[in-house]
Amino acid sequence: MSNKLKVAVMISGRGSNLKALLDACDTPNFPAEIVHVISNKKTAKGLRYAEEYGVPYEVISHKDFESRIDFDMTIHEHIKKSGAEFICLAGFMRVLSNKFTELWKDKLVNIHPSLLPSFKGVDTHRQALETGVKYHGCTVHFVVPDVDSGPIIVQEVVPVLDDDTIETLEARCLEKEHIAYRRALRIIAEGKFKIEGNKVLTWG
Repeated sequence: MSNKLKVAVMISGRGSNLKALLDACDTPNFPAEIVHVISNKKTAKGLRYAEEYGVPYEVISHKDFESRIDFDMTIHEHIKKSGAEFICLAGFMRVLSNKFTELWKDKLVNIHPSLLPSFKGVDTHRQALETGVKYHGCTVHFVVPDVDSGPIIVQEVVPVLDDDTIETLEARCLEKEHIAYRRALRIIAEGKFKIEGNKVLTWG
């Protein structure tokens, strides 16, 4: 029986971070394994990665539910049945209910395309360019009821170049996202972290 951390990944779109995590889990001695993938959209291109790697996956559309809480609790039950102990959000474009985040407190992480606490929400690359910051990047953080405000585990930085467009900046940040998420999942799976208030101490 594997003693690796069993992880579920939730996606809505292209799934590039899902693939990065699948690649990581496929390497020798990586301390986590992805046991289930859920998408709220049947058109999510990332589902092909789950199929390619032989990971069970399913589509649970939010449109089939009358309320957010009903949708969230259905996802919760499906993830529990899969045996997953931890959840990675990888481009999951739905705000989860407070009840869901409390049920998975300290066992639910997200990757956000900015150096939080700067540029919460959407259009982060446009915000970075319009604000004129010199550095941008991504953040892996624990999920709490207040969106994009949970304790930060890992950040990766990219310089903002004078000739950057939204597309070029996004592309460089996406490469860093893949690095950051793999590193964060290893830290978590190896238990090399401690949450103190809104801070995460990591080592190793």
